[in-house]
Amino acid sequence: MSKKEDSGGKKGSHQTELYAEVPASCLPIVYSPEYNITFMGLEKLHPFDAGKWGKVIRFLKEEQFITDEIIVLAREASEADLLVVHTARYLNRLKNAILEGSREWSLVVATITEIPPVLFLPNFLVQRKVLKPLRTQTGGTIMAGKLAMDRGWAINVGGGFHHCSSDKGGGFCAYADITLAIKFLFERVEGVARATIIDLDAHQGNGHERDFLEDRRVYIMDVYNRHIYPGDGYAKRAIKRKVELEWGTEDMEYLQKVELHSEGALNEIRPDIIIYNAGTDILDGDPLGGLAISPQGIIKRDEIIFRAARRRGIPILMVTSGGYQKKTARIIADSILNLHRQGLIGEEAVEGAGPSHVPLMMSKSVSSGATFSAI
Repeated sequence: MSKKEDSGGKKGSHQTELYAEVPASCLPIVYSPEYNITFMGLEKLHPFDAGKWGKVIRFLKEEQFITDEIIVLAREASEADLLVVHTARYLNRLKNAILEGSREWSLVVATITEIPPVLFLPNFLVQRKVLKPLRTQTGGTIMAGKLAMDRGWAINVGGGFHHCSSDKGGGFCAYADITLAIKFLFERVEGVARATIIDLDAHQGNGHERDFLEDRRVYIMDVYNRHIYPGDGYAKRAIKRKVELEWGTEDMEYLQKVELHSEGALNEIRPDIIIYNAGTDILDGDPLGGLAISPQGIIKRDEIIFRAARRRGIPILMVTSGGYQKKTARIIADSILNLHRQGLIGEEAVEGAGPSHVPLMMSKSVSSGATFSAI
C-alpha cells in the first residue's frame, strides 16, 4: 500500500472489520445481496426501487464485466463504526433503546423511510429487513473509501444516503455513509487531509452538509433542483460551489454546468479523495427529481467526473444514491460499463491514480396520497 492504513486506526480508534485487506484479484466494486430491501411488498409503497442494487450487479454479470469472485462483499457497519459519526441518542432511537416497549423506534424509521406501515411492524422485522440492509450499504461505502485510496477508484453499488446527518435521518437515508467514509479516512489513512464531495443527485445533500458545516477540510459541490426536498437553507451554508437548477433542466445545460463546476472545484482545492454521489434521479420522468436528463446524459455525466479525477490522479469513490424509476438500474450498469470502456475504471485505470496513491499490489483483475422526498 502507498498509504499507512490500520483496522485499528490511530490511538483511541475502535477496531473495525471494514478496513480488512481485500484480495488483489478483486475489483474495487462493493456489493452485498443484503443491500436489497424486500418484505411483504411494503417496499413498493415508496417509489424507490428497493431492489435496484441487485439488478445493477445482474446486468454487469450478464455483460461479463464482473463475477461473484471479483466483487468485494460489503460488511454491515457495526454500532462502534456508526458511532464514529452518529450520536448514541440517534442510534438508540432507531433501535428503541430509549423507551422500551414504546413505538418511538417505529415512528422514527417510518418517517425516515417514508413507508408509514412500518409503524405497525415488529421491531425485529424493521431491524432485519430495513435497517440491516442500510447498515450494510453504509459499511460498503466505508470499505469503498479505503479501496479508492488503495486502487485509485472504487464504486459502492449502494449507499449515497446524503440526507442523513449525525443526529437526524430522512429521505430514505438512515445512516450518514458519506460522512462516515470521510471521517474513517481522516482518522485511519495517513496523508488524507482533504476531501471533496461532488453531489450530483437531484436533491440537495443536506446531511453531509450539516455534518461538515464547520470543517474546512471538506469541500462540497452540490448540483440540485432548487425547488424540491429538502430545501435546507441552514445546510446550504456548507456548500462551497452551489449550482441550483430549474425544473426540467436538460442535457446540454446540465452537462455544461457539471463540467464547468467540477473542473472549477477541483482546480480551486486539490483533495486527497473525491466522493462522488451519483444519483440517477436526474433522469427525465423521475417522479421526485424534476429534471429531464437522458440516459446518455447520465452516462456522460459520470464520465466527466471520473475523467476529471483520472486526469489529476485523485482517487474517487462513487456511490449510487437516489433514482426512482425501474430503468435506473440498467443506466447505472451501462455507465459503469462505459467507464470501463473509456479506461477510467478496471485494472488498467489504477495506473492513472498517480504515484502517491498507487498501491504496491494492484488489482488484477404508505398510502397512495403520501408525499415522498428522496435520497
